[in-house]
Amino acid sequence: MNPGTRTITVGIDGSRASLDAADWAAREAQRRRLPLRLLHAMPGQAGPSRIPDPGTDHTRTALDRAAIQLSYAHPALDIIARDTDTPAVPALLAAAEEAETLVLGSRGSTGFTGFVVGSVALAVTARAERPVVVVRAGELPEDERMPVADGTPSSAAPYLPVVLGLDLSHPADDLIGYAFDRAAVRSAPLHVVHTWTVPPPRGHVPVVPREGAATERGEGTWQVLTSTLQPWRRRFPETAVSEQVIYGHPGHHLLMASTQAGLLVTGRRSGENLGRSAHSLIHHAMCPVAVVPHG
Repeated sequence: MNPGTRTITVGIDGSRASLDAADWAAREAQRRRLPLRLLHAMPGQAGPSRIPDPGTDHTRTALDRAAIQLSYAHPALDIIARDTDTPAVPALLAAAEEAETLVLGSRGSTGFTGFVVGSVALAVTARAERPVVVVRAGELPEDERMPVADGTPSSAAPYLPVVLGLDLSHPADDLIGYAFDRAAVRSAPLHVVHTWTVPPPRGHVPVVPREGAATERGEGTWQVLTSTLQPWRRRFPETAVSEQVIYGHPGHHLLMASTQAGLLVTGRRSGENLGRSAHSLIHHAMCPVAVVPHG
């Protein structure tokens, strides 16, 4: 990785969703000991700025308010706030090129059916050449940690697992490495999920394969998955890794896994649009979703 790209960058638009994303990005920057960059795309005066003095002016921009709030919550964090008059999508795509990870908030209401992702978040996630994390509105610090019931502060609880959805036909190092690294930084377990289906004959309705065939295919795929992950297990020996090979569509099974995860990691081939599964995950997953482009 180019040393010049070592920042966590988050898009700020003043919405509650973007502020929740900024708080998540601040925690991620702190975990990774990286600077946090706040970017507000809005016509008008543009340029970098220091965190404003809270006592100098009662009229604050959305960017100023976010910077002040985050500096109070994370006093040791290096925060850079910047306005730009470039439209949001090209501004964020340019910022992604200079960042280790770009963080965006969802837009819309939360609930049992998930959340509605804004057009800006979708457009940037589909085109960025760096990892993008989409954070659902309402995400709280305790949501990424194990539940506690004995009076232990949530900030001291272990992190929930990182879940990686892995397509063994494209087991990209960038994708696998990102997931292992995020799990290691959190001292969290990594759960790797691979799903498979049998392509139906043209013009036919897909059917579940017979039990014997499914068992044979699953065992063979499991061996490939274990072999693919072995070098990464050696590189991250302290990370507990579990593997799951399951018949079905990835979107469904990864959405189920997201209910027990602190971060869900999926891939997107560089130069291609979001696939159906990735699109579903960033709309409906119950935890932040990292979309990692790879060759």
